[in-house]
Amino acid sequence: MVPTQLLEQLTADVAARSGVDAEAVRVVSAEAKTFSDGSLGCPQPGQQYTQALVDGYQVVLEAQGRSYDYRTSQRGGFKLCEPRMRLRG
Repeated sequence: MVPTQLLEQLTADVAARSGVDAEAVRVVSAEAKTFSDGSLGCPQPGQQYTQALVDGYQVVLEAQGRSYDYRTSQRGGFKLCEPRMRLRG
């Protein structure tokens, strides 16, 4: 179960990013996860991460037809996992 306070923080972040009221943000999924490393399943190029299991949450919210995939550890803080652009070559 994802803590209510965390869902409220994430909903407020989506509302601010998308310019909609928090009531218009829909929870698509919210689950506890154990990530394989400090990237929380969302590695960024050029970054190094702790190589240890990290307990946390993955929460996907939706506003105005756009999905927002958030990752957080149980210690707090969150990050938006943006899809990486693939270059065509």
